[in-house]
Amino acid sequence: MSINHLSDALALIAARVQPVAEIERVRLTDAIGRALAADIPAALTLPPFDNTGVDGWAFRHGDVGPDAKLQIVGESAAGIPFTGTLPAGRTTRISTGAVIPNGADTVVMQEDCTRDGDILVLNTVPKHGANIRKSGEDIRAGDLALGAGRRLAPQDLALLLSLGESHAPVRRKLRVGIISTGTELRTLDDGKGPPQEGQIFDSNRPMLAALLQRWPVEATTLPILTDDRAATERALLDASKTFDLLLTTGGVSVGDHDHVRPSVETLGEILFWRIAIRPGRPVLLGRIGNAHILGLPGNPVSVAVIFALLGRAVLSALAGFDAPRFVRIPVQLANAHTKPARLNEFVRARIEDGRATLYRAQGSNLLTSLAWSDGLCDLPAGRDSFAPGDVVDFLPFGGIFD
Repeated sequence: MSINHLSDALALIAARVQPVAEIERVRLTDAIGRALAADIPAALTLPPFDNTGVDGWAFRHGDVGPDAKLQIVGESAAGIPFTGTLPAGRTTRISTGAVIPNGADTVVMQEDCTRDGDILVLNTVPKHGANIRKSGEDIRAGDLALGAGRRLAPQDLALLLSLGESHAPVRRKLRVGIISTGTELRTLDDGKGPPQEGQIFDSNRPMLAALLQRWPVEATTLPILTDDRAATERALLDASKTFDLLLTTGGVSVGDHDHVRPSVETLGEILFWRIAIRPGRPVLLGRIGNAHILGLPGNPVSVAVIFALLGRAVLSALAGFDAPRFVRIPVQLANAHTKPARLNEFVRARIEDGRATLYRAQGSNLLTSLAWSDGLCDLPAGRDSFAPGDVVDFLPFGGIFD
């Protein structure tokens, strides 16, 4: 199935790729980065009591007379509240986080007062209710704390722990297999020395494995496949019985030695193949049994870009996350660029002096372009030329690889 637009591919992924069904309850420290599998209502009210956010003195606002003097009695410290009710005309020392004493309704900061023995003089009288954090102003028991589908982050751990939760229901980690195809590929540790003529080292599997470290997956790097149809079918069929997702590189175009696409077509189904984008146009999404296959082009820049644009969406859908968002920053181009009007092109760029400087060349084989750049400029279809000063969306790598 051919899809013209990136948005169509993302919509198809959202509609056809379902999250893994297995749910497990794990400690919060082990849940970071994983998909919350159920809504979590607040079991407690936060703050659980009225307290203050400053060091100062608690008093009843109506007790302050023309001389702005109050008699000091007792203290309310964090974890050691004042006992009883604050008498009229009295004030008590109070520290940050401490319970507001019964009978007090205002707190004055210590720097706005002068102490004279057991008498406190208010140099500035704050407004009624000043410096008091009310019970429940953060969240109330029964309110929704976090919703299902959220990718749990450290700040979520802090919230849940404050609510008395020690564990959370999350979807299990994904099992992902990584396969590179190509008779020309070598590995650094194969003991065969430098590449011979016509050979190159495989960089795609290590790059994908590194990108997957940011995801809740158990990733396995599988052997390189030579350009052999029967071997490709066997490897894909075997891997489909073990993994939730196969990330393959190469073999998805129309060459005589491209065997991934026809193998997926034979063994399962193709959900889409080819999108009007560059780099990475011949990307494929398919299924074999219960396993999804995201077939990436062989050039490493295409692998990185398609992982960012589509791989994250597939991983999010399988993991049970909400659909990923792209961080987009409007920027002016520093230099001109031309492209086919029919394609949505993502060009490598670096922000310099507030403008996006495009890399000197945009070939999908140029790994130096990825290392030099800090993001992609999204050049939409419908235009074939862009001039310096034109405003486009910049997608920083930090916002599209996580």
